[in-house]
Amino acid sequence: MKISTKGRYALRMMLDLAGHQSDGYVALKDIARRQEISKKYLEQIVPILNGAGYLLTSRGSQGGYRLAHSPEKYTVGGLLRLTEGGLNPVPCLEQYPNQCSRSADCPTLPVWQGLNRVITEYLDGITLQDILDQQKQSYSNNYVI
Repeated sequence: MKISTKGRYALRMMLDLAGHQSDGYVALKDIARRQEISKKYLEQIVPILNGAGYLLTSRGSQGGYRLAHSPEKYTVGGLLRLTEGGLNPVPCLEQYPNQCSRSADCPTLPVWQGLNRVITEYLDGITLQDILDQQKQSYSNNYVI
């Protein structure tokens, strides 16, 4: 499994918004500048996030975007499933029940199911708030004299 640029950039955009919650609505150009991501690329990601109810939008000169919910409500897994279309390591796990004609006799199916379980549990166990907290702790442990 490989996470696409869209998934990675969506996560960075959401983290940026989470880190700037107190700023109100944040302009896309500001996110693009801070994250060093093309504004045009972010404009392609916004409709996905907005359509899923992840963002609030405001138009006008003071307009922009903000999270619709608090950062602890968003998991990395949920965000990546939204932008990537799924996180299954193999196509046969994309439907439930499994539609593969070999699934009853497939000796590797348990391997892929286990991998899928580990990926899901890991990514669904990390929230935007967890990442922000980890980042703050990392900065607080970086003493320079």
